[in-house]
Amino acid sequence: AGRMLDKLLAYRMFADARGRMNRSVADVGGGVLLVSQFTLSADTRRGLRPGFANAMGPDAAQALYDYTLRELCARHSPVAAGVFGADMQVSLTNDGPVTFMLEL
Repeated sequence: AGRMLDKLLAYRMFADARGRMNRSVADVGGGVLLVSQFTLSADTRRGLRPGFANAMGPDAAQALYDYTLRELCARHSPVAAGVFGADMQVSLTNDGPVTFMLEL
């Protein structure tokens, strides 16, 4: 989780004065919204229903989420967070169409 936070906070995805993606969320003073979303681990390769056999168990996932939130709050501000495991209505506005999936 620590390496992912390092990458997230330093990832240059915001435009500089020339319009190039050269600035990080830390550089622009942007906020971070942390929301748990286990459906991203869904296996959709077969059948007509998502499979979640590869998802982390709820206790381990909760511990990872809590750790990640604590670390994120210690390293960056502002941070907003969802409630782990809760049904939530989350809205956002994409500035783009730009979406990245960060991997280690």
